Amino acid sequence: MADDFRTTEVGARYAQALFDLALETGRLDAVRADLKSLKAAWVESADLRRMATSPILSAEDQGKGLTAIATAAKFETTTRNFLGLLAQNGRARDLGGVITGFEALYARHTGVVAAEVVSAQALTATQLKAIKTALTTALGKDPEMTARVDPSILGGLKVKVGSKLFDASLKTKLDQMKFALKRA
Repeated sequence: MADDFRTTEVGARYAQALFDLALETGRLDAVRADLKSLKAAWVESADLRRMATSPILSAEDQGKGLTAIATAAKFETTTRNFLGLLAQNGRARDLGGVITGFEALYARHTGVVAAEVVSAQALTATQLKAIKTALTTALGKDPEMTARVDPSILGGLKVKVGSKLFDASLKTKLDQMKFALKRA
C-alpha cells in the first residue's frame, strides 16, 4: 500500500493542474484538507482502492463513485469536479500519485516540511512530542508530522522527511544481518 502514494509522472501533471486551479481560486487549503481526508480514506478502505483501480469498472462508474464519495464527505467543489475529471480520463488509479504530487507542491509553496513517522505500535503523545522536537532541531523548521502504525516493521521507527527515509526499524536491521551472514 505504500506504493499507492509514490510520485508518478501522470500524478505529478494532474497534481500541478489541481494545485494551479486551487491556488487561482483561493481554495488551496480547502483542497488540501480534502486530499488529506481522501488519503486517509484510501488507506482505510479496501473498497475505495478496488473501485478506483479496478480495470473492470468503466471510467464513468469510477467517476460516479468518486464524485459520490466527494459529495458525501462534503468536499470542495473544485476537488469534487477534479475527481470526476480524473476518473473520466481513465486515471482514477493514479489518485495516490496525484495526492503525493499535490502535497509536494503545497509544501514547496508554503515552506511546510512534512514528516511521516512509522512505528510497529501506536506511539504515545510523549513519544510523538520527543520525535517532533528532535525533527525540529535537525531540520531547523517545525515539521507537520503524521504517524502511522505498520506492525510489519517489528520495532523501531521509520521517519520520512520529503524524499529522505531514515530507517531504524528492526525488520531492516534483521534483513541487513541476514544479508551479511549470507555473504560470509
